[in-house]
Amino acid sequence: MKEAQRTPDRIPVAEPLAYVKVYADPSGASRFADEELAFQLAGFAPPAPPVSVTDAQSAEGIVFLSSPSGWFGDWHPAPRRQFIFVLQGNLEVEVSDGETRQFGAGSVILVEDTSGQGHITRVTGEERAYLVAVPLTGPQRGLRPGSTS
Repeated sequence: MKEAQRTPDRIPVAEPLAYVKVYADPSGASRFADEELAFQLAGFAPPAPPVSVTDAQSAEGIVFLSSPSGWFGDWHPAPRRQFIFVLQGNLEVEVSDGETRQFGAGSVILVEDTSGQGHITRVTGEERAYLVAVPLTGPQRGLRPGSTS
């Protein structure tokens, strides 16, 4: 006989999900910003208990990408506003002021520097990078209060 599903009386809401945004400032220079997606409890797949969810974001599809170790993308703007999820491997992204950040498996990046100088991307480390790109179609929602978009 299958044991009944157990859930706590009070399901805690997840802490905000941190991600890094790469954007173009008014002069066209690319910059980094640390952002968060807020969660709330919702019945996502009834009759399963509520889970922590963010506001929905409009997307036009999903693309899987892969590049070998050592791949180098010189200065380029993002082809579209999109979330990038690093599945495997390591990326290094450099913005206009020379700041670089490292992104490993589990990293979430929102690229929206679709104009201006753009950014540099490198695959660092020994392994091939596997990424998921989710192009967004609508305005960004679900950010923490006071954040910029």
